[in-house]
Amino acid sequence: MHSEFAIAIHSLVFLAHTPNRLRTSDSIANSIVIHPVRVRKVLAQLRKRGYIQSKEGAKGGFYLNKDPKFIHLDELYAIFTEDSVVPKWPEVNPRCPVGSHIEESMESIFETVEQGVKEHFHQYTIADVLNRIQEKV
Repeated sequence: MHSEFAIAIHSLVFLAHTPNRLRTSDSIANSIVIHPVRVRKVLAQLRKRGYIQSKEGAKGGFYLNKDPKFIHLDELYAIFTEDSVVPKWPEVNPRCPVGSHIEESMESIFETVEQGVKEHFHQYTIADVLNRIQEKV
C-alpha cells in the first residue's frame, strides 16, 4: 500500500483529536515525522474531496469538514491506494503458454483480494481509529 493512505488516516485522526483547533500542515507533519510538503499533497486531495477545509493566513490551518464517524477507511483507500494489490506484471514472452496468459489468469484472483480489502476497510471509520488511540492513552 502507498504511504499516502497512512498519511491521510493519520492526518484525519489528528484533526479529529482536536476538533476545535486549526492545525497546520507543519504540526501534522511533526506528528507523522515526515516533510510537511508530503502532508500538504495529501491534505490537498482531502480538501478537494471535502473531507477537510482550510483557513488561510497567519492563524490559519486545517480542520475536519466531515464527522469522523462518517469517514470510512475504504473511502481513503479508494483515493490513495486502490488497486495496490494488483502487481505490475513484467513484460512476458507472448509465445510462452504461461507468460502469454498469466496476467489474464490472475486478474480475477486479485480482484477478489481487492474487494475483500475494501470491504474490510469499510468496517472502520476515522472515529474508530481515534477511539482505539484514546483507549491506549
